[in-house]
Amino acid sequence: MKSVKACTTFAGWLLLCAPTVESATAATIDISASFRPDPSKPHENKFTNDTPVSGHCAQQPEFCKEQGLFSLLVPIEFQSIAPILAGHADRRKGAMFKVPADWRRLTIRKADGQPETSEVEVRIVSIGGRYILPDTAQNLVGEGSPSNDNSVWHRRLWGGTDWTWAPPAPCMSSGGGMYVQPTWRTFFWLTPTSGECAAIAGYRIETFRYDQVQIGYELRTPDPLHMSSGIFIGDLTYSVGPGMDFDMGDIMHPGDSTLTMSFTLNVEHTLKVDIPPGGNKVVLEPAGGWQNWLQHGRKPVRLFRDQAFNISASSRFKMQIGCEIPGLYDCMIRDPVSQRAVLVELSVTLPDGLTDLAGVPVKRRRLIRVGQEEQQKYQALNYVNNRPGILHFEVASEYMDYMLQPGVAAHYAGNIVVIWDSEI
Repeated sequence: MKSVKACTTFAGWLLLCAPTVESATAATIDISASFRPDPSKPHENKFTNDTPVSGHCAQQPEFCKEQGLFSLLVPIEFQSIAPILAGHADRRKGAMFKVPADWRRLTIRKADGQPETSEVEVRIVSIGGRYILPDTAQNLVGEGSPSNDNSVWHRRLWGGTDWTWAPPAPCMSSGGGMYVQPTWRTFFWLTPTSGECAAIAGYRIETFRYDQVQIGYELRTPDPLHMSSGIFIGDLTYSVGPGMDFDMGDIMHPGDSTLTMSFTLNVEHTLKVDIPPGGNKVVLEPAGGWQNWLQHGRKPVRLFRDQAFNISASSRFKMQIGCEIPGLYDCMIRDPVSQRAVLVELSVTLPDGLTDLAGVPVKRRRLIRVGQEEQQKYQALNYVNNRPGILHFEVASEYMDYMLQPGVAAHYAGNIVVIWDSEI
């Protein structure tokens, strides 16, 4: 019997930031998640994001928890290569955002080199960060009624009294507190589509910069109950720059030309079987005991024993038998004096939630020594925790005349090993 180590959808948020803009290189972020079955939530087959939180959600943990958000700092920022002109006609010449909000697929593979793979899908669901001005917003505007409210000057910078650096369509507000200072402001927008979100400056901005850039991702994983235990790895690379996956327009150029998300998914399944005390010694008897045979000479119809066990399982497994005295397909027991041997048929009944690979409940499914391997593989539809199953041992009726003869004592015995194996 072996214990093993085991995917569906979780969402996260990322923060991108870097101290300087250098020559185009490649930025990488590491994202880790794990699946461990939870006895208190047997039907919740989801990965848990183990990536340490940082950035926006480190500053506003309660808000992010309520919204199901997650933030992570990564090394990218954007710097303008030309001034943003007042009232520019070309939306690509100002503050523009376009992110890959469509689902992208990547293949994850076993890190130990085993041939198993799975498919994961990712999409970007938010964009945000902090823009930094070359001077205060008040000085850039340079007109209008004086105000000590920094938000007022940033609002005027971007087109008037009704504009608050709110997300232009198709971007949407995520809510939560933002921060405003004389020379910078934070933002955090949802990106339901891959369309362009562009803001028009009301005044000339000589230089412009984004740091602490935030993106959010949503991840679809396979059902972890259909994955084997172990570590799965995979990378998804996005292009960054004008006209690329992450496109901030023609003015804003990135410090890195690609962003690679490097995923590590750890699957830790449970397979545990408990046999009650004394359950390792199985005594085969007729229905009602031996009295009819001993007192009246009535041969039993069959010999049998049902042996209960408890099983906890969260993934696929197979069952096999090993024999001290092997038959063609089954194990045998033998009388050491007469050397007579008979076959013992063994079958299994598994609790609800465990089926064969075709989804059929397992009721008195025969276990054999060799052959029909696919028929002896099973799967968990949900995490089954310490539920009862039954091993059915039986010597069929055709062996009764052979085994039992009046006045002749016999003692049939043999070892049968039942194996629950997670490695299939």
